[in-house]
Amino acid sequence: MKAKKKIVLFPARYGFFPYMFLVYLILPAFYIAQAKGVKLVVGYLLLALFLVSYRQLYMYMDKKIYTLWIGVQMGIIFLLSIFYNPNILFMGFFPANFIGYYTNKRHFYQALVVFAVMQTIPLVYYLGNAPIGSMIYYLPFFVIMLMSPFGIRSMNRRMDLEKQLDVANEQINQLVKREERMRIARDLHDTLGHTLSLLTLKSQLVGKLAVHKPEQAQLEAKEMEKISRSALKQVRELVSDMRAITIAEELVEVQTILEAADIAFSMDVDKKVSEIPHLTQNILSLCLKEAINNVIKHSGAKDCSIKIFLKQGKVEVAISDNGIGIFDQSLLGNGLNGMKERLQLVEGELSLTSDYGTLLEITVPIIVKERKEGMAF
Repeated sequence: MKAKKKIVLFPARYGFFPYMFLVYLILPAFYIAQAKGVKLVVGYLLLALFLVSYRQLYMYMDKKIYTLWIGVQMGIIFLLSIFYNPNILFMGFFPANFIGYYTNKRHFYQALVVFAVMQTIPLVYYLGNAPIGSMIYYLPFFVIMLMSPFGIRSMNRRMDLEKQLDVANEQINQLVKREERMRIARDLHDTLGHTLSLLTLKSQLVGKLAVHKPEQAQLEAKEMEKISRSALKQVRELVSDMRAITIAEELVEVQTILEAADIAFSMDVDKKVSEIPHLTQNILSLCLKEAINNVIKHSGAKDCSIKIFLKQGKVEVAISDNGIGIFDQSLLGNGLNGMKERLQLVEGELSLTSDYGTLLEITVPIIVKERKEGMAF
C-alpha cells in the first residue's frame, strides 16, 4: 500500500516566516467585505488567487513561472486597490519581498520598475480624486516598499555567499586532509626507502660473511636489528607528526648509509647550518635523505660529495656523485616529485643535471630575523 503524500503549504526551509505574512491579509479581507453582490464574490476570489500565488512563489522560487506569479500578485493588488479600497496598496509588501529573491540583476530591476508603476497609478488616481492629505501618509510606506527588495536581495546574496564559503571551507578541509595523507605517504616512502636500502646492503653483506666470517656476520645481523627498530620508531613518529629532523641528524644517518654502501664521501657543511629555521631544516633533511637514497639506488657511484652553505639570505645544498648519471628523471619517480613539492612550501628551488655523474642543487631563501629574541624596543 502506497503511503499518502503529505501536503506541504510552504517549504520547511523557510520555517514559520511565510505563515506570519498571512496575518496582513485580514485587513484586505475586511475592505472587500464592505462590497456587495458580485463585487463581493469577485473580491474574495481575487484574494483567494492571491493566496495561491503567495504559496506558489515559495514553491517555485527558482523556476521561470516565478515571474508569472509575481505578475499575478501585482495585478490583484492593482485591481483591489482601484475598485475596493486604496489601503489595499499596502499588500505591495508581498510582491516587494519576492522581487528581492531575483538573482538575475536585469530581472530584478525589470520587476522593480513594474512594481513601482503598479503602485504609483492607484496612488496618483486617488490623489487626483481626493483631498491630498488623505493619501499622503502612504508615501513613506511606498518608499519603504521600493527599498525593501534591495534589502532582501542583499540578505539573500549574503546567505548565498555564506553557503559558498561553507562549501569552500569543506573543500579546503578535504584538500588539507588529502595533502596531509600525501605528506605522510611521502615521508614514509622516504624514511622506509632510506632504511630498507640500508638493510638490503647489510643483508647482502651478512650473506657474504656468513660462511667465512660468522662472528662478523652476527654483528652485522645485530646492527640490522638495531636499524629496523630505529626505522619502526621513525615511522611511528612520522605518523604522529612528532618528528622534526635537523640537518645535523640527517648527516649522521647519511654517513652511515654511504659507508654501508661502500661509497666514499666528503662533506663541507657551514657551521651556521643550525641557525636555519626548523621547518626549512626538516624539509632539507628529507630532501637530503631522498637524494642519497637515489645515489645508492641509481648512480652506481663510488664517490659522493655533500656541500651546504649559507649565502646572502639563502641556503645552498649541492649533492654530487661520479656515477653513470641519470638521463631519465622519471626513474626517480615519487622521490623527485616529493622533493619539489616540499621545497615549494619554503619557496625553494631544485635543479638536477647529469653529465659526468649527477649534480643535485637545492636553493632555499632564508628569512633573517630583524631583532633577536628578548630585545626590547
